[in-house]
Amino acid sequence: MSGIKEREYLKICAELASCLSISISAATKKIDIAAAKKEYRDLSSRKKLAEALLKEAKSRSQDDKNSITGQLDTLLEALASEENFLVED
Repeated sequence: MSGIKEREYLKICAELASCLSISISAATKKIDIAAAKKEYRDLSSRKKLAEALLKEAKSRSQDDKNSITGQLDTLLEALASEENFLVED
């Protein structure tokens, strides 16, 4: 199946991919799977579904602790006991 070439739909897919920190093809696949579950076949219903997924992803990313970037920041913080740790060769 060839991809959908509609500009607005692809823009929403790109925004979703950026928000979730995934590739555009993964975001489109995520929308395709959700559309298949709800048996959406036409472009307008897929676009509405994509907008809903984007809105949901943006609302989740507003909470800094649950966002991908928030999790990465937490993981990259050095603990006090590990601040001066140095691996020797």
